Amino acid sequence: MLVDKFDKFLQSVDLKAYRDKYRPIKIVEMDMPKEVQAINMLYKVYWDQKKFLSFEDFYKEYLNSQKTEIESFRQRTTMCKDCFYRGLPARIYRTWASIITQIHAGYVAESVFGEDTVEMSGELDHKGADFQVKYRGEVLNYQVKKKSLGREVRQEKPKSKNPLPGKFVDIKYEVPSSDYFENPKKKNGEYKLPYKRFKENKELKRFPNGFVVFTPYAFEQEKKEIDESSK
Repeated sequence: MLVDKFDKFLQSVDLKAYRDKYRPIKIVEMDMPKEVQAINMLYKVYWDQKKFLSFEDFYKEYLNSQKTEIESFRQRTTMCKDCFYRGLPARIYRTWASIITQIHAGYVAESVFGEDTVEMSGELDHKGADFQVKYRGEVLNYQVKKKSLGREVRQEKPKSKNPLPGKFVDIKYEVPSSDYFENPKKKNGEYKLPYKRFKENKELKRFPNGFVVFTPYAFEQEKKEIDESSK
């Protein structure tokens, strides 16, 4: 199944190395216009084309495909070339890490609801849904509520003039600091609250490299309700 391949892909990412490399770099932090954002291309590569590229390979494709628009944006911001192209990979990485986690959720949802039940695109994102499930005549618009994201991802999704049909479903995504996983217990031997809360959450799991992803449980309840109402 594709979700298994994507599991392996996410687990192969050296998350700590990327964080150490890009966390201190916050040069390109201004709002970015649509033609410069990486979101549409992320959906195209990882969802439509099923190409599970490393961040470096994705970034090269992003630069090549949007080179003119990116340089035009840099000139409009009057930022020096060296500073801009030093800060841009860090900015795009933060978006990349957030969106590929969201795309993984789409693959998990598809493993629960069935093949070709899930849609994901920049257009749906703009209309307020991270991904959409169509199952037994029902439409579910999933919104992933994250806590720490790149700027263009963590903004509230704009209200569309053409609202999406169907039901909106929020799924919560919380990532405790890695410190809680390295040292989960207090001095008295009890588990620290963030670690305990995470371990008790059936909807989330954490890969050894630090990626936190959704489990099938996050979608099984909605499927069960639809199945039961269809009897």
